[in-house]
Amino acid sequence: MNPVLFRPLIHYVLDACLAVPHRSLSLIVGHGEQDLRDACRAYPDVRYFRQDIQAGTAHAVRAAESLFGPETGSVLVLNGDGMLIEPETLTAMISRHDEAGASATVGTAMLDDPSGYGRIISRGEEIEAIREEADCTPEERGIREINSGIYCFDARSLLEALGRVDARNAKGEYYLTDTVKVLRQSGRKVVKFRFEDSTQALGINDLAELARAESILRERINRRWMRSGVSLQNPDTTIIDSRCQIGKDVRIEADAVLVNSVLEPGARIEGHCRITDSEIGAGAMIRQGCVVDGSRIGRRCEVGPYARVRGGCHLDDDVLIGNFVELKNATIGSRTKALHLSFIGDAQVGKNVNIGCGFITCNSDGGPVKQRTVIEDDVFIGSASQAIAPVRLGAGSFIATGTSVTDDVPPDSFVISRGRQITKPGYAKKYRRIRRAGVERLVEQEQQAGRPPAK
Repeated sequence: MNPVLFRPLIHYVLDACLAVPHRSLSLIVGHGEQDLRDACRAYPDVRYFRQDIQAGTAHAVRAAESLFGPETGSVLVLNGDGMLIEPETLTAMISRHDEAGASATVGTAMLDDPSGYGRIISRGEEIEAIREEADCTPEERGIREINSGIYCFDARSLLEALGRVDARNAKGEYYLTDTVKVLRQSGRKVVKFRFEDSTQALGINDLAELARAESILRERINRRWMRSGVSLQNPDTTIIDSRCQIGKDVRIEADAVLVNSVLEPGARIEGHCRITDSEIGAGAMIRQGCVVDGSRIGRRCEVGPYARVRGGCHLDDDVLIGNFVELKNATIGSRTKALHLSFIGDAQVGKNVNIGCGFITCNSDGGPVKQRTVIEDDVFIGSASQAIAPVRLGAGSFIATGTSVTDDVPPDSFVISRGRQITKPGYAKKYRRIRRAGVERLVEQEQQAGRPPAK
């Protein structure tokens, strides 16, 4: 359930399994069952079997033994924390199992430090036994070939072997690894399939191993995108989750984070941006430090630097959104510009609109429902203006600087709403003298009262 690149770890195992031809996919659950079911709602075809008492891996597989009928064929068994396994490896392992005519095939890997893993005791390509580390002799602990926890069984052989596994070991558990010993004692063939990439065998036992696995996954994803024509300025600091889709000639600068998003060809993402659940159109530029969430950015748009686009926004093509502009639940028409320090929320903005610095759509009256602002095509809005929703600004209208719009504006109207300026020549000098005299009187009063004057 721990998140890895913004997804529960189990999702990576399920994705690998789903990419392999299969008749059914099942999860054996126990502790935290409901949380796991909730996290896996995106996989509606997964079946669940409950292991009421966690008494070992063989005991867990027995919870699903009703699956193993006479026509089942092969059964692939994986650990739920084996998130680094690749579908191609699983496919090759199944082929090896079929070609060898084996009752069981075990995925193995060579590790420089095999601590914590069961050791493979073999003769050539055939496995004699798998020894859990707690039960290893000193000589067996020196073996570097480890059990990945991934197996391919003949279903009938597996069912027979499960019934003969006992719990006479250091942990008092029913080990799935003991099925190998049972099958060998029955004269059955058990072979190994060694992973070329040993990282695919890594499991997750603590947060340090989780961080290592996430780093390996990030490197894999970034390497794949770079080989397909995506430019990463610094792949060591760029995070792209496995659900992203990225077109060719996209350039992504350092410290960008992309989550479940689509980047069309030629898009540019500058440093320190975070893009989540969004689409970035072809040729668009997302400048330094922007946050884009749940939105669609059109082709050739330019956003930022330091802009925030959130909550169901849609920018048509060729829109310019500048620094420190926030958009929320807004649609913006093509060739519209909002270049500085504005908030545009719950709004429909047309084409060719010019929005001046500091414009605000005032969308809340304190109630639960946000009010909507509609700005039609070719409107000019001066700086430091507000549209107090619900309100409509008609096409071609001109909103003067500093105006608060409270009523609908007909098309091609000029609107100004501000207090008249009053100028008093020379009064500033007089005001400063009055102010100084007032401060001096306050100081004198404090001193007479025996108090130190406030700064």
